[in-house]
Amino acid sequence: MPNPLPKLSGPLTARHREYWRRNLRLTEFLLVIWFAVTFVLSYYAQELNDYEFLGFPLGFYFGAQGAMIVYVAIVWYYVRAMNRLDIEYDVQEEQK
Repeated sequence: MPNPLPKLSGPLTARHREYWRRNLRLTEFLLVIWFAVTFVLSYYAQELNDYEFLGFPLGFYFGAQGAMIVYVAIVWYYVRAMNRLDIEYDVQEEQK
């Protein structure tokens, strides 16, 4: 029976391991921000409503718009950081 997994191009080098370690650290950092915006700010929404932002209660604004803005910013930052990391470790995708 043939092996269903593709063959790797070679063993992982220390440079590959460093690349993945930095990738995981970036992902963990951004997930902490996502968690805080999604769950922590939601938990404190009533207290945040004592403050206003652009004329809206802050808890409401985060729930309606602010969280979405942060999510888009997280995706933008991840793409930007990973493109830089790919270039630094010479693993960027080929441009056609």
